[in-house]
Amino acid sequence: MTEPVLYYVRHGETEWNREGRLQGQQDSVLTPRGRAQAVQSAEILRDLVTREGGDIAALDFVASPLGRARITMENLRATLGLDPADYRTDVRLAELAFGCWEGVAYPELLAREGDALAARERDKWNFAPPGGESYADLMARVGAWHATVERPSVVVAHGGTARALVALRGIVPPEKAAAFDIDQGVVYLFAAGRVTRYG
Repeated sequence: MTEPVLYYVRHGETEWNREGRLQGQQDSVLTPRGRAQAVQSAEILRDLVTREGGDIAALDFVASPLGRARITMENLRATLGLDPADYRTDVRLAELAFGCWEGVAYPELLAREGDALAARERDKWNFAPPGGESYADLMARVGAWHATVERPSVVVAHGGTARALVALRGIVPPEKAAAFDIDQGVVYLFAAGRVTRYG
């Protein structure tokens, strides 16, 4: 069976992104740059779909329920001239949970949890922070959502969620997917067994 085309957008930059804090399933507000990245992603998406002769309004739009993804989606849809609120959320698209590490800046985490971070670097795919999830856990959750996708979709979610999709679709092995770069202000096209970055 052919996998549906996904136009994937990571949420725009947040205050915690700027401060180097792990967000996981906690939230912080988009920065002005983050809002501009949502607009930029919308313009890239419009160009991609128009070039293929597609109809943006006919795509399914789904987002993580976390605030940073919802605000990005609403800015993106408004830029496209679509009703900002006319999209679905799915809890299975929420970011990787970092447990008690959420909200902690990386230098502080390094000072406090150096051994655990070293263990994570040795096996990033299977490591779960205290009270959190591993990428393997996340892929199972994202996979349950992916199995329900029936048509080309615009997805606004997170870096971790995108890495799970990269592994789920067999684009790279899991151990490489855990370190796959997922940038803000761009669109990742998942199609034909590949992922292509635009922007």
